[in-house]
Amino acid sequence: MAAMPVAWGVVGTVLHGTMPTVPTILSFIGAFGLFAASKVASDWERAFTRDRGQAVAITVLVTLLPCLLIGFCFARWVTIGQLNIAFAIAGIVSTNALAATLMSGRPQFMYGCLAASWAPLALFSNDYRTIGVFAVFAAGLVLLAQYQSKTERVRAERRQADERILNRAIDILRDYEETGNGWFWETDRRGLLTYVSDPVAVRLGTKAKRLIGRPITELFDLSHDNREGERTISFHLSARSAFHELAVKAAHSQEDRWWSISGRPIFDSFQNFCGFRGSGTDLTEKKRSQEHASRLAHFDSLTGLANRHQMSQTLEKILTTPQQANRECAVFLLDLDRFKHVNDTLGHPAGDALLKQVSQRLESTVGEMGRVGRLGGDEFEVILPGRVPRERLGYLAADIINSLSQPYSIEGQRVVIGASIGIAISPEHGETSEDVIRNADLALYAAKDGGRGRYHFYSNDLHSAAEERAKLEQDLRDAIGEGALELHYQPVVHTATERIAGFEALLRWKHVEHGYISPEKFIPIAEDTGLIHPIGEWALRTACRDLAGWPEEIRCAVNVSPLQFANQQLPAVITNAIAQAGITPSRLELEITESVFLNDDEGTDAMFTALSGIGVRLALDDFGTGYSSLGYLKTAPFNKIKIDQSFVRGATQPGSRNGAIIASITSLAQELGMDTTAEGVETLDELDLVRMHGCSHVQGYIYEKPLNVANATERLRTGLTAVARGPQSARAPRQSMLRKIVLEHENQHYHGTIRNISSTGAMIEGLWNVPPGTIFRVALTEKIIVTGTTRWSKEDRMGVEFAQRLPESDAGKIELHVSDTTFALRKAS
Repeated sequence: MAAMPVAWGVVGTVLHGTMPTVPTILSFIGAFGLFAASKVASDWERAFTRDRGQAVAITVLVTLLPCLLIGFCFARWVTIGQLNIAFAIAGIVSTNALAATLMSGRPQFMYGCLAASWAPLALFSNDYRTIGVFAVFAAGLVLLAQYQSKTERVRAERRQADERILNRAIDILRDYEETGNGWFWETDRRGLLTYVSDPVAVRLGTKAKRLIGRPITELFDLSHDNREGERTISFHLSARSAFHELAVKAAHSQEDRWWSISGRPIFDSFQNFCGFRGSGTDLTEKKRSQEHASRLAHFDSLTGLANRHQMSQTLEKILTTPQQANRECAVFLLDLDRFKHVNDTLGHPAGDALLKQVSQRLESTVGEMGRVGRLGGDEFEVILPGRVPRERLGYLAADIINSLSQPYSIEGQRVVIGASIGIAISPEHGETSEDVIRNADLALYAAKDGGRGRYHFYSNDLHSAAEERAKLEQDLRDAIGEGALELHYQPVVHTATERIAGFEALLRWKHVEHGYISPEKFIPIAEDTGLIHPIGEWALRTACRDLAGWPEEIRCAVNVSPLQFANQQLPAVITNAIAQAGITPSRLELEITESVFLNDDEGTDAMFTALSGIGVRLALDDFGTGYSSLGYLKTAPFNKIKIDQSFVRGATQPGSRNGAIIASITSLAQELGMDTTAEGVETLDELDLVRMHGCSHVQGYIYEKPLNVANATERLRTGLTAVARGPQSARAPRQSMLRKIVLEHENQHYHGTIRNISSTGAMIEGLWNVPPGTIFRVALTEKIIVTGTTRWSKEDRMGVEFAQRLPESDAGKIELHVSDTTFALRKAS
């Protein structure tokens, strides 16, 4: 634009041979200078000028003024320098065209330049008509400039709105890409990438430009574990068909990352295939969430083992397989012994840590033989598919018990637990999962009932035993509701005075069909089912009520189950029972076993404190047969130690150590200021023994069997003096039998029949009026021959004392074989 005035000046001088005047030349030079400065002025205006008036002034200076000078140059040159008017018009028109081109977006200045360049020519013509036409032309330009300005403004606003919409979409897509959750891609017809979002390249550890020109399949891990995805992508790419949300794994990613990709083919206007265009979204978190949910649904969150649902599915799959031979399997159900004690004493976090170690040992022991799962709590299950010999199952069960019974280190403490296992085999023990699990559970119960720390195979008698137990449980519930339970009272006699000091309340249940049922049979059921709590409360209230009708110096002892002892409501129950009966608290004695100390925590100490505060007496029952630790005697407020009858039995036999144990217990009790009661005394020599060793009280058949409340009350009316009645000494246990034997005396052989036998002698039938002192050699079996002396004789029966004691196995626990005939010894009930 700046060169335009100079060029037209030079061309006009050459073509027309006429020189412009000095003012004209100066005008050309001024126009050149202003046009040349327009770029600098425009940049300066944008950078520094904020005032609209200054901006307009600068624009007028660099646009309208140069056009006005050019018009002045041509007008003066035409009128004074004799320049051809056509050449001047051509110069002005070309200037207008260039100005219109350069300022198309600014109509006011564009039309102002037109008017400014033509105005001098009209004014220099001195023709009013020309000036009038120019005025009309100028007015039209003004109107046209306003119209054009309005049109441009509307167009600019529309363009800006379109740009905002376009920019908004671009910004949204850019933000979407930058989050990494979504990305876009495009390929050419050969499947090579022509575009891919930067964030996805970053996730792959590279740059987007390095991926351009590479096959799109290189973005994905199409390994053997994802062949289905590979075939699907390859199919769609080769078939040029759209695909939607295909799950694929990212290739070469630093972490496992999954994408969901979608794409569609693109075609040009002639329907020629150009490639694919599509998008992808990040599936990683969703995949992890699905895997986590799947794991929670099938695996135990604590140990990582299969959970109950997964183990059930595994067993069901084995038992329903189409091939009959593949339905064989074995199921182990495991229950940890003493786990509750760990939980109660060390806390649940320690219990969780223990369960983790147990699961690791269990998996290590089972190995590849089967699948291990946790059913919940401290219960585990092992499924062994296929036929496994019964002997091998026993070895594995023993290995598991041995492994789980080894010491654990939990929070720096040494912990020892055990395990019991029940085993069921399919199809021998059931063909459905319900039957197999039920029978394995019955076997587990039998293992625990047999002393824990052992395994037990299911047998049919367990099912009948379970049914009997369930029936007994229901009958016990009915007995509680109907008041069919009874308390019988066995006297406790003071050794020195031989006077009744009190009673022990013994629970009795007379079944409507089976008569009296042993407490050893129904008490465990009551403890397992929670019935021990109402039974125990009833026994306490009944004993207190009966005690209120007896002399003031009589006490009554009531057994308290460990489950009752752990109940925080026990002190309130005892206080209420004493208050209702109106008795002195010290007349009630609570017998507590050593098992309460297995949970050696603050709750145990708090319970002893509460019971002592009531004023009742406390007796340690079955001392030496359970927990067997003397540490608790330092703080536990016991008033009496009861010596279990297992120490009294056989105490008078030669070589027995029971007497020494009794002496030690009584000596310990005396030092601690406690009474002692020897239980189960039945013979006079046992009474003499416990009296000699310092037992303060005696309880047993030697004085009295348990009495119902009416007989106990009547017994007290006759006086408190107790008289010992019973055999002088105990004899060895005898087994009733009926079998033929051979006896030899002075080389004469006689046939006889044994009626009963013990380890020290036998009663023989078949020989008449044998003189006492007669010695026989008695052939009990072909291999067992003993020498015996006749101690008594009556008609065809005699009692023979063996010269040497028979082993228990020979006396009552083996079968005897004589003359190829087998007779089984059976124990007398």
